[in-house]
Order: sequence, then structure tokens, then C-alpha cells
Amino acid sequence: MAKMRPWKKAPQELVDLFTDALKSVPEAQPRKMFGYPAAFVNGQMFTGLFADQMFLRLDEAGREEMARLGGGSFEPMPGRPMREYAVVAPAVLRSRPKLSAWLTRSFEYASSLGPKRGASKPVTRKPARRR
Repeated sequence: MAKMRPWKKAPQELVDLFTDALKSVPEAQPRKMFGYPAAFVNGQMFTGLFADQMFLRLDEAGREEMARLGGGSFEPMPGRPMREYAVVAPAVLRSRPKLSAWLTRSFEYASSLGPKRGASKPVTRKPARRR
């Protein structure tokens, strides 16, 4: 069984960068994932933070391009990469226009996947039976 990385709080600078950059995608639905800030569209996560990394959901060409820029595969558990996700390259993080463009690209890719099953279904509980 793969070990989880020790929990590490995201640096405030990265949280601020993420929050500010996400404004370039006003349709994004922010919420928490893994205890970190993330963003969704139609129930599909398209970006987020994990420890000191920002990640994006991308098609294969996008992941390959991000790798060429210095990004890598996103592995919240070492040796267990999350399919379709890539860590954002440092050069992209340093450029607000590039980061906004990549966030838009990720949002559009996740949007193309359609709504996640059950994402809009409210969770309901059956009433407890009385004895």
C-alpha cells in the first residue's frame, strides 16, 4: 500500500496566487479537495493545490506540453499519479498571463467531459425506522 505524503499546509503565497488567478475563470466553482483549495466545473475538478504544488486537469497534449515546461505528473501518493492531472511548471506560476491561459485551458477540458455523475444529485438519507 502506497504511503500518503505527510500533510503539509500550502504556502500562503501559493493560496493567494491560486485565489487571484482563479478570477480569470469566473465560472469556476471553488471548494476544498484534500483539505486544500480547488475548483470544479459540472462536478469535475479541474485545478487545485496540494501541499506546495498547483495542479491542472489537462488532455494528453496539455500534460505533455506542461512537462516540457518543467511540470510533472500529479502524485498525491508517491507512485500513484492521478490520471489527467499535471503539476504546474514554476515558469507558468511566475507568469500571471500564462497561468490564466492554462487555467482556462484546464477549465475548458474539464467542461468538455460533461457533468460528473451524481454531482448535482443531493444526498438524501432515509429516515430512521422507529421500533
